[in-house]
Order: sequence, then structure tokens, then C-alpha cells
Amino acid sequence: MYAIVEACGRQYQLEAGRFIDVEMLALEPGDNYTFDKVLMIVDSKGSHVGEPYVSGAKVKGRVISHGRDKKIIVYHMRPKKGTRKKQGHRQGHTRVIIDSIELNDKVLAESKDTGKKAPVKKAEAKEAKAPKKEAKKESGKAPAKAEKPAAKKAAKPKAE
Repeated sequence: MYAIVEACGRQYQLEAGRFIDVEMLALEPGDNYTFDKVLMIVDSKGSHVGEPYVSGAKVKGRVISHGRDKKIIVYHMRPKKGTRKKQGHRQGHTRVIIDSIELNDKVLAESKDTGKKAPVKKAEAKEAKAPKKEAKKESGKAPAKAEKPAAKKAAKPKAE
């Protein structure tokens, strides 16, 4: 089951439980976001096509994080004039995970992970892993490395 929605001037195919990168939204991670402009909903029973939008349909999601795309280089040059201009650009985006697809307040598809968990920051994740490393050091035993047998050199025949 999927829905085709219009957001930020583009059309996206959305499925429950998957994430999508859209243009930068003025929301914080963990905030809810609703796609209201649903063009089409397709499920096992059939499809609902809007004219231009499906009435009573919405796709609910929540913001996971914000990020930036890969850098593109914009280069302007005028031949025979000695004019050159090189400029880089990174477009910002917001990652949204899709929680449910609804039609007339009836949930058609819902993601399995509907818990409202706050995103874990990298610094917090490193702190959580640190005690495990200390426990290994306290045991005093380092993992044994397999030793390779020494290569035997073949005796060279002596020239007489």
C-alpha cells in the first residue's frame, strides 16, 4: 500500500514505515508533519484517484532529522574574457518517517514502529557504549590473537 503526495513542489510515493527526504522544514526533530495534498492512494482493494486531490486523505509522519545533500559545483566562465566564478552549494533537507496513511479518518496502513522515540544524538550513543569497553578492560584478559606459524626458509643449494 502506498500513497502519492505533493509536497514542496514535487510528487513523492510514500509507504508506511519508510522515510523520505523533503526540502528543509521549519520543524524540530520529533515533531509531527501531515501531508494533506494526496493525489492517489493504492491498496490491495483498488486505488483512489483524486481530482486533483483525494478528499479526506492524509499521510501522517514525524521529523527524524535535518541534513544537507552532497555538494554541487556551480561554475561560470566567459570564454576569451578571463572571467571565471566557481561556487559550491549544499541543499538542506528534512528526513520524515511515514507513520500512517489515512482515508476519511480510517487508518489504511500504519508503520510497525509507532513509538514516539526521540532521536538519539551521536554523543549520547558514544556515552552509552563507553561502559561496555571499560568492563572488558577490567577483566584483564585481552582476546587471544591467532599466531601464524613462522615461514620456513628453504635452504639454498651452495654453488661449488
